[in-house]
Amino acid sequence: MDLSVTLKGQTHDLTLKNPVLTASGTFGYGLEFATYGDLSALGGMVVKGLSLLPRQGNATPRIVETTAGMLNAVGLQNDGVENFCNTKLPRLPWQETAVIANIYAGSVDEFAELAARLNEEEGVAALEVNVSCPNVKEGGVLFGQDPVLAAQVTAAVRRAAPGKHVMIKLSPNVTDIALMARSVEDAGADSVSCINTLFGMSVDLHSRKPSLANVVGGLSGPAIKPVALRCVWQVARAVNGIGGIVTAEDALEFLLVGASAVQVGTGNFMRPDCAFALAEELPAACERLGIEDLDAFRGSLNLD
Repeated sequence: MDLSVTLKGQTHDLTLKNPVLTASGTFGYGLEFATYGDLSALGGMVVKGLSLLPRQGNATPRIVETTAGMLNAVGLQNDGVENFCNTKLPRLPWQETAVIANIYAGSVDEFAELAARLNEEEGVAALEVNVSCPNVKEGGVLFGQDPVLAAQVTAAVRRAAPGKHVMIKLSPNVTDIALMARSVEDAGADSVSCINTLFGMSVDLHSRKPSLANVVGGLSGPAIKPVALRCVWQVARAVNGIGGIVTAEDALEFLLVGASAVQVGTGNFMRPDCAFALAEELPAACERLGIEDLDAFRGSLNLD
């Protein structure tokens, strides 16, 4: 069965050998998981979020398990874009598996600078733009909660990276996620990925303190799957799904409501071979469910 998918873009298409990708922040730079499976068997890898300069991240504890999921407030720790381009990207099988660079910044100009730097790298197939970060020049408002700001970031990245597929990672912490999708599409996005984490918190009754040093964090895992499915369904032109994907059946549910590909996130913490196993199990799952053509199956949810 042909499992290849193409994320159709306004400027650049992105073709994947199968619809299974890893989610940013859950799979390191990819190299850390090479002992658990064949990286080239994946449809794509979205690497750990990159900033212009190295970042230490938040104080610990910054990850805590919750019912059917986890909270994280890692604080976007990373080695910086230059270190990634010079020491990590050359070691990834980018000729066989799409490498997607997730980027974040505190201003529109920084997003553009990052995009321009990564546009130079042949091994980067696409940029995933994390708009769920604060605009330091606008009093800390999150780019992803304001359609005008999200569009400004999208347009800046599109201009700075004319050679790359541009994907915008949408936040579920908004009133109307479809409006956000339309705003970034109008600004030049090739695709969107749904969803980033939901805001949440956990407390320790014994110490009477927050479980996370940052107090609040991002909730992910099977607990948010119903929200993620709803968001993908609402965003009629959505091309990615993220949120609670652990099994091949989970992945197919997202394709059923309109996604073209899926990203495995929290599942990588539960078992480090999760994405590899999902990619391997997908053909058999399709056969069990009588799915002969992924293109025909995509978006075929029966509402009658």
